[in-house]
Amino acid sequence: MRPKGSPSELEARRLRAAKLLAQGEKPSVVARAVGCSPSSVTRWKEAIRKRGVERLKAKPHKGPKPRLSQGQKKKLEKILLRGAAASGYATDLWTCPRIAEVIEKRFGTGYHPYHVWRLLRSMGWSCQKPERRARERDEEAIRRWRNERCPHIKKRSPRRP
Repeated sequence: MRPKGSPSELEARRLRAAKLLAQGEKPSVVARAVGCSPSSVTRWKEAIRKRGVERLKAKPHKGPKPRLSQGQKKKLEKILLRGAAASGYATDLWTCPRIAEVIEKRFGTGYHPYHVWRLLRSMGWSCQKPERRARERDEEAIRRWRNERCPHIKKRSPRRP
């Protein structure tokens, strides 16, 4: 089980243990001082003996290689900005399954629809839900109705003592 702490904090702990070992302290004393098991200190001591203190430094974890390059992400963004209708869909609404299809067709890389949102977030995009409004909506008529008619219809409850 991995101990608690960031990689830099764990590295600092190992380096502090190395310093105590260099001063001639026993592994059990060092283990108590840095808050770990004596077997870990013994393992660190062996690593120092074989390869030096550099062996105790934190190693970066790169993770998997991205499926789309930066250039491909920029092309995808241009495709998304043109709209879904330009890519052959009936409506101009982008969904994760649609974006996954476009990525598959254009770049030959498979993305599961449930993970497309991670790609979009890394590109700085956020979820947007279109407002549901009728195309025939008359904003001026709605404003007039709210200001003139609505106050007369609205019932006010009488105050009770």
